Amino acid sequence: MKPDELAETKAELEAFVADVFASLPRTDQRNKGNLYLHGLMLDGRRKSMQPMGERLGVDYQQLQQFVSSSPWKPEPVRRVLVRKAVEVIGPDAWVVDDSGFKKDGGSSPCVARQYSGTLGKIGNCQIAVSIHAATDQASCPLDWRLYVPEAWDDTCADTNAQAEMIAARRAKAQIPELQRHRTKWAMALEMIDELRAWGYRPPIMVGDAGYGEITAFRSGLSERAIPYMVAVKHSTTAHLQDAPIDVPDYAGKGPRSHQRRYLDAPTSLKDLVMDAGRRKLHQVTWRHGTKSTTNNKHASMTSRFIALRVRAANRDIPRAEDGSLPAEWLLAEWPKGAPAPTDYWLSTLPETTPLKELVRIAKIRWRIEHDYRELKTGLGLDHFEGRTWLGWHHHATLVTAAHLFITTLRLTRPKAPGAA
Repeated sequence: MKPDELAETKAELEAFVADVFASLPRTDQRNKGNLYLHGLMLDGRRKSMQPMGERLGVDYQQLQQFVSSSPWKPEPVRRVLVRKAVEVIGPDAWVVDDSGFKKDGGSSPCVARQYSGTLGKIGNCQIAVSIHAATDQASCPLDWRLYVPEAWDDTCADTNAQAEMIAARRAKAQIPELQRHRTKWAMALEMIDELRAWGYRPPIMVGDAGYGEITAFRSGLSERAIPYMVAVKHSTTAHLQDAPIDVPDYAGKGPRSHQRRYLDAPTSLKDLVMDAGRRKLHQVTWRHGTKSTTNNKHASMTSRFIALRVRAANRDIPRAEDGSLPAEWLLAEWPKGAPAPTDYWLSTLPETTPLKELVRIAKIRWRIEHDYRELKTGLGLDHFEGRTWLGWHHHATLVTAAHLFITTLRLTRPKAPGAA
């Protein structure tokens, strides 16, 4: 946003800042929070401290002190942001995802050589897990966690010398003692639990195969009575919903089993869909995209889909007393001209859910890619150069606040500056 455009939103921004930063104990902290949001939203390629200070006409060190070393707690600020985000967006789903932040050095907290989907390879980076509230029209992050690799957890070290070195790095980056290496899916469940403790519950959780392929993640959602729509690999196995289950015939060797089980081996999701065949495909349009440059009309997002009722097969999935596995939806996309389906999802949405709604929810993840692009490129999420754990979470919280303010303008004032 240009300075004059930002000035046009003065009244809304003042009210927003007063609400969001009410938990900060000192007036100067609230003023610096306001100043930092201005710096993030103003036009400019870099949103690190020095360039923002120059654009704002202030000493950048006061911004640096506020973000990197000021002891204000981000959780109360995020709690207000969550309330405001849920109110303005009215989410149809929450989406879990993670993103990488490329780094050149090794001093930033939790930076390591690790695989990043953002980079598409192993690289020197930080990774953060986030949960977003989303509809087809808008989305915004609700919570963040910086992923702690094993290289930043001294309890994972192989030797005492290595543990001492990691402990020293952790102390320098001021990483709290309780922040240890955990899987990304476990971090996602922790964030869901935190948001639930604040009084918020997802209508449905959506995630890519990095989360959907984890049986413990899907089971964790089911244990919390949270429906899901998650991408999975074609090799995931399942039974059809009506697959026969009974006590197997005695083979004549060893003890006789009296436990009911599926009589046939499970089948890969790909084979289940291929067996159903193209005749069961339906063409579905789930949203209208951006305007085409050729005819100035909105392009329809359309493809062919099939939905089957299945029971995912895994020894870790709890079974009912009769030995049956839980029934759920298998959704697959099979584009025209493709020799086989290209994408697969499992979902615990109700059995009465229409195909078009299944597809819409499965495809809602596109909003999060939009979020990451704007958070990083427009608002400087990955421009932070600080070297403390709290500093990173301060910065992520402030970027989220800037993103939510702009999102609110788009939804409540479609002609407002910054609207897209």
